[in-house]
Amino acid sequence: MLLEMRFSNFFSIKDEVCIDFKAGNINTAGAKELTDNIFSFNDEILLKVQGLFGPNASGKSSIIKAAQFCRKLILESAQYNEGSSFDYQPFKFDDYTVKPSSFFIDFVTEGIEYEYSFSFNKNEILTEELYYYPGKRKSKVFTRNESAGPSKSDIYSFGEGQFVKPLDVAHSTGKQTLFISRASQMDRELAKKIYNYFRTQLLIGLPKLSEQDTVDLFNHNKELILQALKMADSDIVDVFPLKLGDLINFHTTHKRQPDISFLLEGEESAGTIQIFNLLLILLDVCKNGKTLILDEFDASLHTELAQFILDMVNASKSAQFLFTSHNTNLLDIKKMRRDQILFTNKKEDGSTEVYSLFDFKDFRENMDAEKCYLQGRFDAVPYINSSISIIKNLLGE
Repeated sequence: MLLEMRFSNFFSIKDEVCIDFKAGNINTAGAKELTDNIFSFNDEILLKVQGLFGPNASGKSSIIKAAQFCRKLILESAQYNEGSSFDYQPFKFDDYTVKPSSFFIDFVTEGIEYEYSFSFNKNEILTEELYYYPGKRKSKVFTRNESAGPSKSDIYSFGEGQFVKPLDVAHSTGKQTLFISRASQMDRELAKKIYNYFRTQLLIGLPKLSEQDTVDLFNHNKELILQALKMADSDIVDVFPLKLGDLINFHTTHKRQPDISFLLEGEESAGTIQIFNLLLILLDVCKNGKTLILDEFDASLHTELAQFILDMVNASKSAQFLFTSHNTNLLDIKKMRRDQILFTNKKEDGSTEVYSLFDFKDFRENMDAEKCYLQGRFDAVPYINSSISIIKNLLGE
């Protein structure tokens, strides 16, 4: 499970921004009715869903890209060759192109909380740290500071008993490689645990499921999937898998003539295909307590279907979902707590800031969050001076 992520100096992100899944202290009557939106881990109350809203070019996608880049670095940097550079763009203004970028994540895997962070520039890893909480107190697994000295024993410091022969790993970890990635490759158990969290538990975008997993998830959840597909296309009456050679394809039938089937991928609408694929991933996420991060998850979906997706996550035990959206109908505090609604805004220096509806202490739960947002009460909405007369002038008409 994900507790918190922080990024700095990525794309439109200049100073550190934070995505915090730890719930705020909200004791209103409305929040108390949304008990399905939260779950607990030890003494912490966590959110299942958070949505990022804001105008175009405000930085919503920068947050997703930053998370995706850092995850990829963890999973793939052991393969990077000496002299290669990292494919990302730091903030372009105010000389930030020569400053380091950073990533921090607080997460839980196999019942243990970890804090993992690293900093880097376009050419090399600069620092890397991993801590964990065996109890209430924070303990060091390792730290790395490439500027601390010429030798690996200067650069690295290790906690007791966490790795077998850790300096062996350090000596084979180049400046373009994260230690945790190399240690996992060298079969160190703790590193493999951390690596596998990012590989299997923290999903960014829609991963491709195996055919067998797809069929199993479908067969066990057919009624739920069919209900959602009927919301997308009320004419659909059935969905079923058919095996053609080594491939499994899904087919649909419609109420007008149910004896004629349609190939789902190719003969149904983009919205129907999207909701089918998204539902299968979400079923895996919900049933296995994973975290899913998606950019504009509801593109081509109407509000009722988008809300159905959010309700699925809230109905789970401990799944989590971070999404971006332009759908202001989702800004409904009868369905989302104030700390679940995040805004992105572009500041005067061109950088992205992130804040929560919970930060607006003058907002009361009897107010209309969507209306306030569109009126610019939360800043994160574009002010576009648009009228036919202005456009005519621009067109020279």
